[in-house]
Amino acid sequence: MRFLRSDTNRHKRLGSHRPKLQKWRRPRGRHNKIRRKRFGYPLRVEIGYSSPRATAGLVDGKIPLVVKNIQDLAQATSKNMVVFARTLGAKKRADFMKIVEERKLSLWTSARGAQ
Repeated sequence: MRFLRSDTNRHKRLGSHRPKLQKWRRPRGRHNKIRRKRFGYPLRVEIGYSSPRATAGLVDGKIPLVVKNIQDLAQATSKNMVVFARTLGAKKRADFMKIVEERKLSLWTSARGAQ
């Protein structure tokens, strides 16, 4: 679930079309509609929205493992979901893809909505 600060859609400095800048800030204003939990406005962060402890941080029931080099890939097991680092180049990414297919490991791809 994505919790947005109020007026992120209005101002560029708050993250309009820039997801990296869209950070949660507690609404404090007197007339703030998010603070008042008005219908049709973004949800407010509250207890109860989090994942169950058993599945928190898992991807399809597997532990994500960020792979930056060959040593990281060697540590991957069937319990891990392999995630290629953002800084990984196309050449190494292709080499790592072959290893992942050979070892039949599960891979987190951008088609799933990665990063």
